[in-house]
Amino acid sequence: MTLRSILSLCATLVLAACVTAPPPPPARPPVTPTPTPPVTPTPSTPPRPTGPVVKAPVPASDADAKYIPVTWAALPGWNVANLAEGFSAFSESCKALGKRAGWRASCDAAAQVDARQPDAVRQFYQTRFTPYRLSDGDKLQGLVTGYYEPLLRGDSQRSARGRYPIYAPPADLLTVDLASIYPELKNLRLRGRVQGNKVVPYWTRSEIEVGRGVERAEVLAWVEDPIELFFLQVQGSGRVELANGELMRVGYADQNGFPYKSIGKWLIDKGELTAGQATMQGIQAWAQANPARLAELLNSNPSYVFFRRLNNTQGGPLGALGVPLTDGYSIAVDPRYTPLGAPVWLSTSYPMSNQPLQRLMYAQDTGGAIRGAVRADFFWGFGREAGEQAGRMKQTGEMWIILPKGMTPAQAMAGGR
Repeated sequence: MTLRSILSLCATLVLAACVTAPPPPPARPPVTPTPTPPVTPTPSTPPRPTGPVVKAPVPASDADAKYIPVTWAALPGWNVANLAEGFSAFSESCKALGKRAGWRASCDAAAQVDARQPDAVRQFYQTRFTPYRLSDGDKLQGLVTGYYEPLLRGDSQRSARGRYPIYAPPADLLTVDLASIYPELKNLRLRGRVQGNKVVPYWTRSEIEVGRGVERAEVLAWVEDPIELFFLQVQGSGRVELANGELMRVGYADQNGFPYKSIGKWLIDKGELTAGQATMQGIQAWAQANPARLAELLNSNPSYVFFRRLNNTQGGPLGALGVPLTDGYSIAVDPRYTPLGAPVWLSTSYPMSNQPLQRLMYAQDTGGAIRGAVRADFFWGFGREAGEQAGRMKQTGEMWIILPKGMTPAQAMAGGR
């Protein structure tokens, strides 16, 4: 098969847009809501970074990423942040990064740091790492959204309590991975099904909702609220409280191959909600007020996510890096521009406010809607309180990736070896 025919196939099939990349994440135990810190004066704008600009080491379709080495003083809020908070998330990242030569020494050194001492953690980073400011071409600011792990109510069998199925992947869902033959297509993963002697796109959400392709698929659980089920697919993992009191944990397993389309944008375009109203809470309220139009709303997004049952163990949901996420310190990023596992200094604001949120985060997850160099999805944790924060978060932010000294961004994007 020629590259031309491969690209023709790519045009026929729809690019996969996984909500949360495998491995599937286990659910998060209940947590207390992240406290909102007292309002502090916004720090003065740091000097615009100077120095050599490193071009993105991978091709980009929607961003012209640059990496600009800066001093630690250029990171707004760095000198006053309590870096001990969330440092355990770096230990989690090191479960994956520690296997890579370029990261091993830093991970070994981190194990010797007194994680209770903010100054010790700051000294660790400042002596062993270099910060690089991220930009999309000349754009230094991007979008920061939030996600969380929801709790749904349902049953193990279809019942009055649970009427909407959480499906496991259907047997006829195919994954086409071309990277082993065409490395230039390594970021391309396609989904489809066999029809006669052809591979065609898989069924859309509206088709799956009427039973196409899932006639014999396993149903993991039946839940009571279709809009909550939709948001479970957006978040990628969650828990279901069954009628007998048991908690079932489910996580992302696969996806039908169609790109995610925002139902919030659909409501805005239809004039049903304003941009300020199109939060998760606003969408839920609209759905409750317009039950006859719920299917129309949900089917405006052709993407559909399938799940798998997870072990009922403690810890955060597993992100794309394969390690548990940490409430308030893990982010999902576009892995074409930010290496998974890397620390990331994030400068943004709390949901629907101008109150600064400046924190050392860890790039441990990805998402189909997370596209671009300066783009992050902030993991708030488990449950209703986390959902309140995540559903309202749509802030402007800036990002700096933090790499071991001597490692270039190109090397980091190549795996840090």
